[in-house]
Amino acid sequence: MATGRGRLLQQHWRGLQALRLPPGGVGAAPGPAGFSLRQCAGRGRLRAEATAERSVSLDSMPSEVLLKIFSNLDAVTLLCTGCVNRRFYHLANDNFLWIRIYSAAFSPKRSNWKVNWVEKTAGSVNVLSVKDKEAGYWKKEYIAKQRARVRAALAQVLKPVNPYTGLPVKTKEAVRPRWHSLIAKYNLSNLTESTMIGGDRLLRIFCLCPGLLVGLWKREEELAFVMANLHFHQLVEKSTLGSATVPYELPPHTPLLDDNPEYGLHGYQLHIDMHSGGIFYLCGTFRNLFTKKGYIEDGYVKIVVISFKNNTEHLPLIGKVGLSWRTDIFDGCIKSCSIMDITLLDEYGKPFWCFSSPVCMRALGPSDGPSFLGQTSCVDYVDSEGKVHVELVWIKETEEYFIVSLVLYLRVAKINHWFGTAY
Repeated sequence: MATGRGRLLQQHWRGLQALRLPPGGVGAAPGPAGFSLRQCAGRGRLRAEATAERSVSLDSMPSEVLLKIFSNLDAVTLLCTGCVNRRFYHLANDNFLWIRIYSAAFSPKRSNWKVNWVEKTAGSVNVLSVKDKEAGYWKKEYIAKQRARVRAALAQVLKPVNPYTGLPVKTKEAVRPRWHSLIAKYNLSNLTESTMIGGDRLLRIFCLCPGLLVGLWKREEELAFVMANLHFHQLVEKSTLGSATVPYELPPHTPLLDDNPEYGLHGYQLHIDMHSGGIFYLCGTFRNLFTKKGYIEDGYVKIVVISFKNNTEHLPLIGKVGLSWRTDIFDGCIKSCSIMDITLLDEYGKPFWCFSSPVCMRALGPSDGPSFLGQTSCVDYVDSEGKVHVELVWIKETEEYFIVSLVLYLRVAKINHWFGTAY
C-alpha cells in the first residue's frame, strides 16, 4: 500500500506524463481548443497585421475631419499645429477657425445676454466676411490685436516714471510674467586675462560686455556661476519683443533738435549707483551738467561731474566695497569690486547713455593732493558709446573711500548721431 507521500509522487508523475511534449517541441505542444502554440502564434501575427492595416495616421485623414479636430484647439496650440507640415499650415489658417477664436477673445463682457454672443457673432461673421477674405486673414487680425493689447497693458504698467532716472518704476513687474527673448550673445572664449576683473581664494571673475559676470573656480577652471546685469532702459522691449532666433532691434533713432549748437552740451543729468548684494555704496544724482563747444579729447566730449579741485563735490562710499557671490555650496565677497549703473539723460530728459556692468578698483599709488593723503584707486568703464573714469582716495582714519573725481567721456560719433549734426 502506498503511503501519502507515495500517492503524491504518483499523481505528480501522471501529470507530467499527460503534459509530455510531442516530438515537435514547444511549437507543436497541444494548446487550447486543439490548436498548437505555433498556430496560436500565427494567428497573433495575422491579428497584428490586420490591426496595422486598420490604423490611420492623422495626416491621412480627410480635411473636413482635421478641421473639426482643429476647431477644438486654442490659439497657441493651433499656431503650433500649423508648423507641422505644409498641409497642416494651410488648414490651420482657415478663417472659420480663427473667427471663432477672435470672437471669443475680443467679445464684450455681457453676462446677462440670453444668446451666446461668441456663437452668434462667429456665425454671422462667417457668412458675411469669412469667404471674401484671403486665408489667414483672421489669424493675422487676432495676432495684431493681441499684440496691441499687450503693448497697451505694458504701457499702462510702465507709465509711472522715476523722477531721478527718467526710467519706468515698475519695470520688474512688467518683465516678470512675460516670455523672455534673447537680449545678447556672448563668446566664452573671451574669458582671458584682459577681461578678468578680480578674484578671491576660490575663484576668478570675468566681465563680458554688456554686463555679464562669469565666475570660474581657480583649481579646475570650471564654471562656478554667471550673473547678468541688465539696465532698466528698454528692458521690457528687449525681454518681450523678439525671440531667440530674431532678437529685438531698437527702433531707428530720430535726431533731436539742438536748440543752441554753439553752446555745446548743457542741461544733462546723471544718475549713478554702485552696489552689490542689495547694498548700495553710492547713489547720487547730478544735474545741469554741461560742456563747451569744441571741448574734445581723442574723439570724446568730456563732462566733468565731480572735480578733483573742488573739495565740496567729493563724496564718500558707504560701507566696505566688495562684490558678493553665492553658489549652492560656497559664498564669498571679492574686495574692491561692485556693480556700476549709469543713467545719463539729455537736456530733454531722454536716456542718452545707459549701462549696468561689474567694475573693479585699480590701485594707482599714494595721493599727492593738498587736502587729503591716502592710497588712490580708479574705476574705469568703456563701451562703444563712451567711457567713465572715477578716482577714489582711501582715508585710513575713517576707513572709507572718497570719490575725488568723476568724469564722463562721450563719443563724438554718438553725439552727432543723437542730434543729426556735426559736433
